[in-house]
Amino acid sequence: MEKRTLWTSCYFVRFVTLFICARASGNLPQCKETDYYFEYTECDSTGSRWRVAIPHRQESCSGLPEPVRGTDCTFSCEAGEFLEMSSQQCTSCAAGSYSLGSGVRFDQWDSIPAGFSSLATYMDSGGSGDDSMTCNNSSWTAQGTHLESNRDDCTVSLVYAVHLMKQGSVSFDYQYVDSNVFFEFFIQNDQCQEMDQTGSEKWIKLTNNGEWGTHTVNLKSGTNILYWRTTGMLLGGKPVKPVLLKNIQIEGVAYTSECFPCRPGTFSKTPGSSSCDLCPRNTYSGKGASSCTPCSETQYSQEGWSQCKERPPCSEKDYFQIHTACDSDGKTQILYRWVEPQVCVENVTGAVTLPPSGEKEECPPCNPGFYMHNTSTCLPCPQGTYSDGTTECQRCPGGTEPSLGYEYKWWNILPRNMKTSCFNVGNSKCDEMNGWEVAGDHIRSGVGGSDNDYLILNLRVPGFKLPTSVDDASATEFGRITFIFETSCSADCELYFMIDVNRKSTNVVESWVGSKIRQAYTHIMNKNASVSYTWAFQRTNKASDVRQYVNDIAKIYSIMVTNAMDGSASGCHACAMMSQQDGSSCVPCPAGHFINKDTNQCQECPPKTFLSGHHIYGHEACQPCGPESRNNKEHSVCYNDCSFSHMEQNRTLTYDLSALSTVGSIMNGPSFTSKGTKYYHQFNISLCGAEGRKVAVCTDNVTDLSSKDLQNESADLNNFVETFVCQSTIIPADGRGFRSSLSSQSISLADTFLGASVDSSLDGVTVSSDLFSESSRKVPDINFFYRSPQPTASCLNGRSTVVTLRCNPEKSPRGELTVPSKCPAGTCNGCEFHFLWESSSACPLCTETDYHSIEGACKGGVQDTLYVWNEPKLCTKGVLLPNKTSAHCEVVSLWVKAGIGGGAFVAVLLVSLTCYFWKKNKRLEYKYSRLVMSANKDCELPAADSCALAEGEGEDNEDDVVYSNTPSLLGKLKAIASKADGDNSESVQLKSSQSERWVWG
Repeated sequence: MEKRTLWTSCYFVRFVTLFICARASGNLPQCKETDYYFEYTECDSTGSRWRVAIPHRQESCSGLPEPVRGTDCTFSCEAGEFLEMSSQQCTSCAAGSYSLGSGVRFDQWDSIPAGFSSLATYMDSGGSGDDSMTCNNSSWTAQGTHLESNRDDCTVSLVYAVHLMKQGSVSFDYQYVDSNVFFEFFIQNDQCQEMDQTGSEKWIKLTNNGEWGTHTVNLKSGTNILYWRTTGMLLGGKPVKPVLLKNIQIEGVAYTSECFPCRPGTFSKTPGSSSCDLCPRNTYSGKGASSCTPCSETQYSQEGWSQCKERPPCSEKDYFQIHTACDSDGKTQILYRWVEPQVCVENVTGAVTLPPSGEKEECPPCNPGFYMHNTSTCLPCPQGTYSDGTTECQRCPGGTEPSLGYEYKWWNILPRNMKTSCFNVGNSKCDEMNGWEVAGDHIRSGVGGSDNDYLILNLRVPGFKLPTSVDDASATEFGRITFIFETSCSADCELYFMIDVNRKSTNVVESWVGSKIRQAYTHIMNKNASVSYTWAFQRTNKASDVRQYVNDIAKIYSIMVTNAMDGSASGCHACAMMSQQDGSSCVPCPAGHFINKDTNQCQECPPKTFLSGHHIYGHEACQPCGPESRNNKEHSVCYNDCSFSHMEQNRTLTYDLSALSTVGSIMNGPSFTSKGTKYYHQFNISLCGAEGRKVAVCTDNVTDLSSKDLQNESADLNNFVETFVCQSTIIPADGRGFRSSLSSQSISLADTFLGASVDSSLDGVTVSSDLFSESSRKVPDINFFYRSPQPTASCLNGRSTVVTLRCNPEKSPRGELTVPSKCPAGTCNGCEFHFLWESSSACPLCTETDYHSIEGACKGGVQDTLYVWNEPKLCTKGVLLPNKTSAHCEVVSLWVKAGIGGGAFVAVLLVSLTCYFWKKNKRLEYKYSRLVMSANKDCELPAADSCALAEGEGEDNEDDVVYSNTPSLLGKLKAIASKADGDNSESVQLKSSQSERWVWG
């Protein structure tokens, strides 16, 4: 404050000095009122200021008015007035101008007004000079009636600084339709410090296509630097839709010293105006006009134009056809009408004329749930009745009730709960036109006023009413909308389908670009709320005064909404009865019950089944849960309880996955857009859920990823999905100079748990073997299969997710999540997502077969037994490793050990001797047999000295001898003993044809 007071004093002294110097210069001419202007000094600490005269050029004249005390610093004029500095009195603005009094307004955007600047954040191009890789050409641009942000993925800020003498506010109109753009508005002080703002003040809410929103923020006195900042995300190569700004108004300025002239195309006819009005059609005006000038007969203009244009000759693009309402005879007719307001000329060369009206034809039947009244009007069936649209309404038979809803397939008139409109950002020439026109068997987009109009069709549903027998608390589907559509385009047309729940914010659910064949789309409502369904069709996003794509159209053939609260019935469905007696009323079934077809009474679904969302009639309504899954108490969903079992080689492997029950997260990347914006993909995975509840949450526009109070934030601000597996796109704080991380584009990847299996395929979802490297361990991988059935433009069958659990004892119980190396975004095609979760918890529980025992030596009469795990250990938890055990054992003395050893030696020696003598005896037998054979030749025994065999003779053939009579072991021992009594002679037993005898030698 002292510095500011000092600066103010210096500022005042400076002007006093100029005044004195000017008076001292006698050679200068006397100043006229046109040679100077008045200005106030800065306010001092007492809240006062001085009015001083400042020459347009220094030392150009003499005799400047002396400084006088100015008005109070908080003084301001009323709206429509300005402060006339000469008299310091408030004066009314002249006609053709306006004033806000204590504020300023910016509503003319032929160029960016003085004081505004556009700043782009870009990456260093490395001196390549390629502007396409930087943001040098990205900025906010003036479009006449509004400002438009950049269409690329650069971060661009629109900056304006204002000094307020008192508390004020800033408000602006905006259009923000693309969730791929981050749009924030924040305020800094003169020290470049960001002011305190709530999330709803900083982050701007999305608007409907073609609609403007208004954002207002309070300002503090002093210097306020205003920032409007956008950042695009071109993840799919599709340009983002720009943010549009207009009517920026700032309140709190101390005074306005002049009025603002009305911009071209507007006027103010009375003095003291606080705003200017648009010139009507077929008139125009210039800048500062107090009235509008009519166009000539050969020219035309739209509302708010600054000039007139020549009327073109009429062509086929200037008229359209409609179906008249049914008359009393049940007839309708095709009529042709000029596009209003008609700007073309019929009576010139080359112009076409309006075709004649067609012949009358039979009206189409009433829509289901309606009946024909007086042959011309379709009315909804009374409560408790139904009709297919061709017959009178009838009461439902016993045991049934009407199926409420909307079913529109005949389009002779627009249904009472639908409306259509036309909107254009840059002008209002189509505001009174119908955006869509009925055409018998379909409803089609209208002509509009220009090719970039938004043609809007809206259907309002006040809420949903479930069938009587369905339990509201356990319902997973409250209603669904199904529509059949088709687009035929020659340009970049786009059809949007949007939803606004409880009148909070409109979100684009799906969009289709270009021509699309006839197809159906379904969206399911999983909560009971009022909802507005909107279809918006735009032929092109490029503005042009020349119509080129008027024949590009969108058609909707049918729209069906189930369980609509105020709907009519086209049929009946069964309901549970209190008893089988006639006249019994419908009763609600408890959660998890279906209606038995035979008894029409409630019956609980069998275990491991869940109720389908469409109906509860018949046992087939109870759908079986997938493998390794169970149903919750309400039979509304199937889930895994963090356990798994599998038979492998006659062994049951049991798993405890409770350590993986909490939400796991993985953030891959970083990735970069073409302009250098860094972003990540974050995945949150709830493997088991919590009793079937889906606890993985991804939130948009969250500035703190670790915040646990996401649900406590403003419901208008946060758009979040809650499911088994979800994905968000994260821009870090350093990605484009943000002060905190941003999250956007949150989608669900897993709404339904299909089951868990060691197989690679389940219910049409498959895991490719080449996504992850094969496990080197013998324990099989476990695959958890999920599906998100909601179709999208790129995934007609919805999305699927597989989480593969792999046993890795080296990992912690929580483990580590990874994505395939060949698909770093978690998916290769945008529809099928795969994750690998390696963890020690993915190993089976330990059993007795996973360890073995080792017995120790007997020491001191005690023998220890140790137990160790089999290596490698591929199990966790389960049975514990037994403790070491000890058992009593006998100790043998040294003398006993010596005796046993000696006995063993003697036994071995005896066996060796026996073998030796047996061998020796065998040789003697052989020698004797040779002797006998040679003696038989002469029928007498040979002489002892000639018939004997030499030592070793015939030993090679002794194994071939066949003995006719082998003596026993006892006989051989006797022979050995006899030999010992003789004179070193040998005796053998002879056997011949004669009597047996002994031969001694």
